Amino acid sequence: MKLSKTEEQLMEYLWSLDKAFLKQLIEAFPDPKPAATTVATLLKRMANKGFVGYRVFGNSREYYPLIKKTDYFSNHFNGMIRNNFNDSVLQFASFFTTAGNLTTTELKKLRKIIDQEIEKKKK
Repeated sequence: MKLSKTEEQLMEYLWSLDKAFLKQLIEAFPDPKPAATTVATLLKRMANKGFVGYRVFGNSREYYPLIKKTDYFSNHFNGMIRNNFNDSVLQFASFFTTAGNLTTTELKKLRKIIDQEIEKKKK
């Protein structure tokens, strides 16, 4: 399951705070701040999707992420490769390096990362 762009933005704030009450999440937004009802609705949708949990303290809820940021983006990235590149990381890498408009320096850094991964796999 995927988050909307607005839900992703809210999730970014929650990941950075680790846990937060509604007021803290609203404060994390730049001005103009969204309405409390808007953020509460987003949090409810995200909880229904299984991305956010909460603890009740009286009339307040403390929200926390149920999925790690790295796991979310890994799943999102793998889905993009599956849907757009015939489930081929090699096709994605080819597209990324040719259409990504990378500089020579960036390509060399990418090669270094790949070389390091190759060395890890040899061990």
